[in-house]
Amino acid sequence: MVSRAAQLQTDKPNMLIAVTRLPGAGPLTFAVEVAQGAGATRHRVTVSAGDCARLAGDATPERLVEAAFRFLLDREPKESILSRFDLSAIARYFPEFERELPRYLTA
Repeated sequence: MVSRAAQLQTDKPNMLIAVTRLPGAGPLTFAVEVAQGAGATRHRVTVSAGDCARLAGDATPERLVEAAFRFLLDREPKESILSRFDLSAIARYFPEFERELPRYLTA
């Protein structure tokens, strides 16, 4: 059963980010597909309720995950993004993540 899905076009030509919230207890879990042309990558992302509340502001959890992927895609190709990770891990690789995230949430 899928809770909610969002498909969003990015600023990159012919790129689509599909975010689907998966059911279950514990941290929020999302299946994310990043498609461009004939190629696509698939990812499993978790977000704690606390991180979601702190980082998302008024945005939905799906929007938070989509914004995080747009942030990542501005810095690396889709094939370089980990296949499974917790959203909090992004700041370990990119210390500017939380500072720049609001710009991606409002874009």
